[in-house]
Amino acid sequence: MPTTKSLICLVLLIFLSPLAIAQKAQPQPAPPKYDLQTEAKFKGIIEEVKLPPKGSEKEITYLRMKKGDDTIDIYLCPKSYFDDMSMAFAKGDEITLTGSKVKQGESEIFLAREVMKGNDTFVLRDEKGGPVWNWHR
Repeated sequence: MPTTKSLICLVLLIFLSPLAIAQKAQPQPAPPKYDLQTEAKFKGIIEEVKLPPKGSEKEITYLRMKKGDDTIDIYLCPKSYFDDMSMAFAKGDEITLTGSKVKQGESEIFLAREVMKGNDTFVLRDEKGGPVWNWHR
């Protein structure tokens, strides 16, 4: 005959297991969409280049850029595309960016469509804001 303690544990296990499974199965938030209505072109100085750690090829490469007194985050593309295009950015580089300002959670970020550095132009999205790295897969 089971003890009261083991019955309570069994009941808790039966009722709490579906809750734990439901919490794990929650979908990830959708990535932000490029918005042509907020597209802008501006110049700035790179403060930091953020590359994802090795082995995480689906992670996004982004820049932190100084624009006047503001520092903004600019999301470029997946690291695999960044590497395929042989992009090279460093702190202190002056760039011209065309991108869309979008909301991600509580913060605002820029999704880059085109980045110009010196005589090099890196196209990351088409004229409608669709990612061009999808074409290469």
